[in-house]
Amino acid sequence: MFTNILLDIQENWLLYCAMPLVAAAIGYITKLLAIKMMFSPIKFIGIKPYLGWQGIVPRKAEYMAHIACETLTKNLIKPQEIWERLDHRVLLSELEKPLSKAVESMTEEIVSTYYPSLWQVLPKAVKTKLTLRVQQQVPTLSHRIVTELGENLETVFDLKDMIVKALTTDKRVIIKIFKETGREEFAFIRRTGIYFGFIIGVVQAITWALTHSPWVMPLFGGFVGFFSDWLALKMVFRPLEEKKFFGVWSWQGLFLKRRLEVCEIHAQLIAEEVLTVPNLVDAIISGPASDRLFNLVHRYIEEMIDEQAGYLRPVLVYSMGSQNYIEMKKQITQKMIGHLPAMTQHIEPLLASQLDIKNELSSKMKLMTLEQFEGLLRPVFQQDEKILIILGGILGFLVGELQVYIMLHH
Repeated sequence: MFTNILLDIQENWLLYCAMPLVAAAIGYITKLLAIKMMFSPIKFIGIKPYLGWQGIVPRKAEYMAHIACETLTKNLIKPQEIWERLDHRVLLSELEKPLSKAVESMTEEIVSTYYPSLWQVLPKAVKTKLTLRVQQQVPTLSHRIVTELGENLETVFDLKDMIVKALTTDKRVIIKIFKETGREEFAFIRRTGIYFGFIIGVVQAITWALTHSPWVMPLFGGFVGFFSDWLALKMVFRPLEEKKFFGVWSWQGLFLKRRLEVCEIHAQLIAEEVLTVPNLVDAIISGPASDRLFNLVHRYIEEMIDEQAGYLRPVLVYSMGSQNYIEMKKQITQKMIGHLPAMTQHIEPLLASQLDIKNELSSKMKLMTLEQFEGLLRPVFQQDEKILIILGGILGFLVGELQVYIMLHH
């Protein structure tokens, strides 16, 4: 029997040499496809609901965004901390010029809308004086609004909604964050497919030599795909602490071992893609709590207009109608809030510098427990990882069947 095995190996040595290489290829390809299927396609392709595929991350984007949001808001950053990092005096000083310009155009627009005939006949000097008088009130008004805004930040700014919106409006954002954060881990998973596949392929070749069973190839192919997927995923996150195996080989979950590097990468991605100045401004003026901001600003503007109107207020109300007078004050509030994105645009670098989100997040991430830190990437793999492992086994089985076909018909 042993002689027959040797003769078979001599006659078919190319096939025997190919077995570990093919198994290594199976391991690599199944990992490559598994990772690809985590992120692609962004939209469902096929016939809904079951005949087709959508990448796990884009399909579960909202769920994952909520998990990421929980990690950020619970362990890393809070609205009040963001607010306190800003130098409000410097910001108000920088906003003074664009605010004055906005007030100038608003004054002309509002007065010409509600008093068209009066605005046309007013001398230029009077128009300038009227505009100047309103502009002089703006610094005091801005200071009062900013002070109260800071005292009631939780009611006018929904940080959680902003983070989830930033991660799900364009699903490529959450894909990019997970891909970049786990770049080394995904590369490791692909490589392990080659190593594990080759080792199992050697065992496969020995088993084939002993049995020549047509089931050897598909079963080993399935095992390569299944086992190498499972083991690679385990090795990314386990063990949490470095552990020695067999008294010789030390290993710590790769993601946890790269902790310091990951902190820098993840913090930069969040700063560039999520907690950006435009996103923060947009969350304040159009988020779910923006109506409270509107009410706050409107209250102060209403007081300012009534104060400026003085003893002429009854005359104005009479000439315009009380409803028009109220509507005018609302319109001024809306226009002022509407100018906010444009006004803050030129001071974005200053705001970004003061907030320093990247370094703030990075330093706090480094203080997280290993369990908390694992949560930065683990949700990607936890979503349907069983499906990916089983898929790896199925793909390996099919490639094994192809091997049998080639060997029996060569």
